[in-house]
Amino acid sequence: MSILPIYLYGAEVLRKKAKPVTKVTDELIEQIMNMFATMRAAQGIGLAANQVGSLERVIVIDVSDVEGYEEVKPLALINPEILSREGGEEGEEGCLSIPEVRDKVTRPTTIRVKYKDTNFQVQEIEAYNLLARVIMHEVDHINGVLFLDYLSASERKLHKEQLDKIKQGEVETSYPVVAMEEAVV
Repeated sequence: MSILPIYLYGAEVLRKKAKPVTKVTDELIEQIMNMFATMRAAQGIGLAANQVGSLERVIVIDVSDVEGYEEVKPLALINPEILSREGGEEGEEGCLSIPEVRDKVTRPTTIRVKYKDTNFQVQEIEAYNLLARVIMHEVDHINGVLFLDYLSASERKLHKEQLDKIKQGEVETSYPVVAMEEAVV
């Protein structure tokens, strides 16, 4: 397995809508394994394919290290589709593509999601609280949406200096990254 570089805020690939996967290939399975390795190396709990430069509708999630979620198995969701959403709760979010920027975003507390697993079999799950939040965050990614898009102009302005640094690649991370000027997909 390989640790892939994560594309940073400002990279065009983060704003593109990913295309549906039509079949599972050895390359896709390898990409999913690499995405899990990359997410874990970066100490994240979710990662979308476009964050590693691939415009496929694939997300990986592992919240098993979070208290209260130890029983939740790691998930690879291919072509995820949110079927329903209920409730709403404000919670702090961050993003591996936007290091050192965190802010509050309101997300549903319960969602129902349909996806294909790595055997390309249709699955459906109900997710609550943190797991629902992470799935929504990652599905937003493959739709070209960032958590910053939910902030007001004044809230975004508070992060402008850090966002400018990220765009220029002037940010330190413990994981490999691709800054805006290096990002050609």
